[in-house]
Amino acid sequence: MKHVQINLQSHFGGGEVYTTFFCRALSQLGVATTLLVHPRAGFWDRLGLPADTERIAVASVADLPRHIPSGPLWLLSHGPLSAALRHPSPRRLRSAIAHMPVQGRNPAAFAGYDRIYTVSCWVRDGLLSAGLPAWDTPLLGVAGLGARATQGAADIRRSSRYDWDRRKVRDRLLGALEPMAEALRSHPAFVRRSGLTLGIVSRLTPIKQFPQLFAQLAPVLARHPQVNLEIFGSGGYASVRDLDRALATLPPGQARFWGQQGDVGSIYRQIDYLLSGLPEKEALGLNVIEAQACGTPVIAVDAPPFTETVQDGSTGFLYRDPRQDAGADFARLLDELLAGRPRPQPELAQAHLARFSFEAFVERLRPIVADARAYTSRE
Repeated sequence: MKHVQINLQSHFGGGEVYTTFFCRALSQLGVATTLLVHPRAGFWDRLGLPADTERIAVASVADLPRHIPSGPLWLLSHGPLSAALRHPSPRRLRSAIAHMPVQGRNPAAFAGYDRIYTVSCWVRDGLLSAGLPAWDTPLLGVAGLGARATQGAADIRRSSRYDWDRRKVRDRLLGALEPMAEALRSHPAFVRRSGLTLGIVSRLTPIKQFPQLFAQLAPVLARHPQVNLEIFGSGGYASVRDLDRALATLPPGQARFWGQQGDVGSIYRQIDYLLSGLPEKEALGLNVIEAQACGTPVIAVDAPPFTETVQDGSTGFLYRDPRQDAGADFARLLDELLAGRPRPQPELAQAHLARFSFEAFVERLRPIVADARAYTSRE
């Protein structure tokens, strides 16, 4: 059975980490992969793809069909395929991994598939409600940080908080000017401060909804000067601008930006809690899983998908959506933590963590591979 995956993202994020461990798991199950990627996506060399994954750069979506072999084929895309590749074909299994929930989005983007694999129950339930063929068992994710994690504390220095979108004229211009501005700025090393440290370790993308989150939480944080907010990640111009505005009511220095960092494992071990974004646009949250694997508990809104990835009281704390109570429950939690409420120890929740191991992921993928082989070999 030939297997082709498509991931044309030019920016590195959780979907690219997911693609990597998906290819590794397929390799364990004896399935080699041809991976079609964006020509400017240079990060694949650093992610540890298995030896039996062949990577091919594709100039544009229009060029995809000529890279798709004829005959029996398991075709899988990370996100929706172009309509041209969704036409029925004998012994071709048209499938996708849904990395985003369809709730609040147009589910028609996933029409015309034979199989859709989901990363969480939250994503699966949205697809099923739309009448789409979601695989019954969510794949979840893998907490393996690989080469991105270290046991010691890395030298983390402030870097740019912008991830320029080269498709936009404004971003191209600002991105061209930024190196000159960065040369004049200081790039201090991260030093943990006294007090309670909450960390954001994430790309600053719209799906995380950080500006909307801090529109509610910033007034609460301002009343708790013992709480430090450390932000490790970068985003587009508008995302950073809107987050700046939401944090403007904080005392100077309470929130610090550190930009995108490579060694996230070291970061997790230097914060008290990972703080997640808002839930409903989030599909799973690999950073939530990774933090717990590093022994760092998570503070997240009490809603899917975080109710799937965080055990309240054992691997972190869940609190009421601050849009419902103006952050009152979050304030209550901070008061309890500052008063000495014990910090959860995620490493003790072995059964919970085991769900996000590479071995468990391989086993969830095993029946999918068997189904794909049966589908592509049928007469």
